[in-house]
Amino acid sequence: MSQLFDPAQNPFIRIHPADDVVIARQQLLGGTQLAGVGVTVSGLIPPGHKLAVRSIKAGEPVRRYNQIIGIAKTDIAPGQHVHTHNLAFGDVAHDYAVGQGALPTQYVAKPAPFDGIVRPDGRVATRNYIGILTSVNCSATVARAIADHFRRDIHPEALAAYPNIDGVVALTHGGGCATASDGEPLRVLRRTLGGYARHPNFGALMMVGLGCETNQISGLMEQEGLQESQRLQTFSIQDTGGTSKTVARGIELVLWMLDEANRVTRQPVPASHIMVGLQCGGSDGYSGISANPALGAAVDRLVRHGGTAILSESPEVYGGEHLLTRRAVSKEVADKLLARLRWWENYCARNDGEMDNNPSAGNKAGGLTTILEKSLGAIAKSGTTNLVDVVEYAERVTAKGLVFMDTPGYDPVSATGQVAGGANLICFTTGRGSAYGCAPSPSLKLSTNTALWIKQQEDIDINCGEVIDGTATIDEMGERIFRLMLETASGQRTKSELHGYGQNEFVPWQLGAVM
Repeated sequence: MSQLFDPAQNPFIRIHPADDVVIARQQLLGGTQLAGVGVTVSGLIPPGHKLAVRSIKAGEPVRRYNQIIGIAKTDIAPGQHVHTHNLAFGDVAHDYAVGQGALPTQYVAKPAPFDGIVRPDGRVATRNYIGILTSVNCSATVARAIADHFRRDIHPEALAAYPNIDGVVALTHGGGCATASDGEPLRVLRRTLGGYARHPNFGALMMVGLGCETNQISGLMEQEGLQESQRLQTFSIQDTGGTSKTVARGIELVLWMLDEANRVTRQPVPASHIMVGLQCGGSDGYSGISANPALGAAVDRLVRHGGTAILSESPEVYGGEHLLTRRAVSKEVADKLLARLRWWENYCARNDGEMDNNPSAGNKAGGLTTILEKSLGAIAKSGTTNLVDVVEYAERVTAKGLVFMDTPGYDPVSATGQVAGGANLICFTTGRGSAYGCAPSPSLKLSTNTALWIKQQEDIDINCGEVIDGTATIDEMGERIFRLMLETASGQRTKSELHGYGQNEFVPWQLGAVM
């Protein structure tokens, strides 16, 4: 995958010699002769889609990445389009080969530096926000009103004297009540809010409640070991005396917090302080060929420099988990991953769902057919280093290296868990053009193809379509992404930050019944 592709010679990409399909680099017309694989295209093949390079009988497995991506529903002739009409999900037996691919990490002698914000407790921030969290949906409007008072786009004077403040953001949600007071849904919500309350990218923050909700602020603080301080203030609408009084109090508290929060400077720190959450959304047939493996090459660099990467989206590694268990540093780590995937099978069953409810409509339009195919491409974001730990949703990540966090595949929910776990940077690959940001952590967007880059440059930070175009290798793109990580962690603003993304994308995972 490190070689340069030559689109002049091959209008397709064959990832592995044993693959039954190749990927169209451009739209292929019926009758086109494909040199190198000896087939003639039958019908129209859209860019990013698959076509067969051998005869495949109904019931036979179909391979891409030299891995099974599904079972043929009908006989497929060489040159025919391979997609949802003739390829289906099927259970595949895997050899988990725990730890057989785990190798000692070759750390660099001197980690690369970036300009970070060192907090009094030694933790390092990549941004410096004041945050407003809510215990319940009922206090969301108040929280937004407080934050809106300090919006630079409509009130540029509010933060003019505070150049070291990245902004005042309200992170609201739709839960916090009508759930069991001692159940898993409330524990997970509190763990998520607690992770944000501790996040080093907040210089100061407040938590606003209604007063009568199930998610009492006092219970949240107790579960998460939080205490009120100059940095963290809490209050409720009912105790304060209503909406307008609560908004006024919140504004007054932000004004009080600004002076201290603004007294920060950036200083050189090693890349080991970067914790990046890995996301892919709006994937296409190129995701597993360009942006995802390029991000994986950047992750390998970050790990060698002592940093941490969080791979997530459990339903989107399903069927490819054997590639991760081979890299697990212990049987315990592998067993934790497999246990979470069994939990997902049970979760889907009791909710009348299926693990193959993915790919989405946009994924299929981009060339992905089954969850097996999508998962194999998604795992490429993790690079090649060892899997050192598996944690639950929004659980604090303490290990260095590649960590897996159990999350849904829905990107805002997944990234919210990663940030709660400590991610101070997000890298998000897309082939369809997902729009996303993630305050308080900056989010970098990586396109899988140049057509998307040309069409949507205002949302994309780096074009990995150069791999498909044959003008860059995976390794070269990985180096560029790693350098962009360092620049972003040093304060360079991302496209999503410039557009103001990040508040609405805070979406904690809502588990269980809402009563």
